[in-house]
Formats: sequence, structure tokens, C-alpha cells
Amino acid sequence: MPTLQAKQLQDYRAHTFRTLPRQRVIQRDQAVEFVEQRGFIYFWPIKDITLPSLWVAVAGERQVADKHDDPGHVTWGWKDALLGGHEWYYAKVLRKKATMISMQVVPYFYALSENYGAPEEDYLTIYEQGRLTQEAKAVYEAVLDKGPLDTIALRNESRLSSRESDARFNKALADLQSDFKLVPVAVAQAGAWRYAFVYDIVARHYPEIPEKARWINEGIARLELMKHYLRSVGAAQIRDATKLFRWNTPQIEQIASDLAQAGFLQRGVELEDAPGEWLVLAELL
Repeated sequence: MPTLQAKQLQDYRAHTFRTLPRQRVIQRDQAVEFVEQRGFIYFWPIKDITLPSLWVAVAGERQVADKHDDPGHVTWGWKDALLGGHEWYYAKVLRKKATMISMQVVPYFYALSENYGAPEEDYLTIYEQGRLTQEAKAVYEAVLDKGPLDTIALRNESRLSSRESDARFNKALADLQSDFKLVPVAVAQAGAWRYAFVYDIVARHYPEIPEKARWINEGIARLELMKHYLRSVGAAQIRDATKLFRWNTPQIEQIASDLAQAGFLQRGVELEDAPGEWLVLAELL
């Protein structure tokens, strides 16, 4: 069984995660370039998930700072300034956490969502099948009927403005973002903090995304996303990909087999000082 040295993987990730001082992201256009190179990244590092993040690429491998004046928080301004634009796609996607996706890659995610070409009707089918909550339906319908709404107005329109509704409203927003139904497109000076996201229907704000996704079948979408993932992390186990994408194990196994057959990765590799078998980019062996 082939073995990958831990130092080799560490060096590879230092490059793809941009943790080396000379590769650090210091300007907004570099942040956009970083997302384009990787395909998709997290805004913050997420516990127990190995994936590049904008915070680490800017601030290095350290805990996200509590102080608002920390230099690493320049990322907030970049993110807010580019909301709703075409430099990248930002929403709560992977594991319903803040994700930044290249505009070239986002159609592959959309192709795996429960959107079938009729944003005025698809959500009703999903709701009737019991896979969309009443709260998510209400939130979606508010934006569908009224147009883009900031968080405060959206809570009022969906009748979820009470404090007791906080958890249900936030879950509805996360669910709708992760399934590419709603997307934050701007920031409004609303609410007590004078800061609130403005949400719109994905298919309405970015009509080119569903149009491109029409021609992508699910198998190709998963293959492409898995390739981007492995190019970023270098090596992963089946359970890592399952945890990140929330695809089932047989799907990941099939993708791994197809990519191994194509010579993209090698299966059954040992990683120094780590248990189990790993999927490793062929170029690392």
C-alpha cells in the first residue's frame, strides 16, 4: 500500500490554503482570485472540516479574533462590498456555513439542488412532499412576492418577528440558502445594529446560474465538486467528503472509483501517522 508523508501533505496545503507569509491574501482582488483558484472556500475556518478559508488566507492559522479591529477582519468589508455581484457567490451552503464559491463552479452546486426551473412552483412541490418547513415556505414566499427584503422586513413579512421565532427563522434562512433558493445580495442599514443582509431569489438575481445548471447532470456535478475539493486538500477520507458535502457514502465511493479510474486520484493510500485509508491526488504520489 503506498504511503503519503505527512510533511508532503502539510506543504501542499500550505500552498493551497495560502498559509505561507509570501502567499497571504492582502487585497480584495487577491481574495477573488483565491476563490477562483480553489472553486469554493469557507469564509471562516469550520471546526472538524478541512477546507481553505478566507480568514486563514488573510490572518494565518490562528483563531478567529473577537476584537472587531483585528486586521484579519478586513474580510468583512470585502464580503459585504461584493454581495450580489459576479466576483463570487456568497451564502450559507456547505454544512449551512458561510461559503464563497467561484461563479464558474456555482452551477455545479445548483445542479444538485432541488430547483427544477420554475422558482414560482418548485418550492411548493418540495413543501407538499414534507421537505420544506412552514417557516421556510413563508420566508421564500415573502421574497418571491415582495422582491428583495432585508432581514428585518423579511421577518415581518413572513410573520416570524417575535423573539420566540428566532431559531425557526434562522433555520429557514439557512435551509433556503443551502438549497440555492435565497441568496444575500446586499447589506442594509436596518435593525438595532444598522446592519442586515438583503435577500433575493437566486434564480431571479442570478438567472445565468440555473441556465448553466440545466445542462449539468448530477453525476458530472459531483465529480467536478469532488475534484475541486481534492485539489484544495490534497488527501481526504471518504468520511471527510461525506461530512462536507452531505452526500451518502455509496455516492462518494462511486465518485472515488471513477476518479481513480481516470487517474485523478489513488485510493487505499496510507497517510503517515494517521489511521485508515485515504484518497490522494495522483500528483502527490
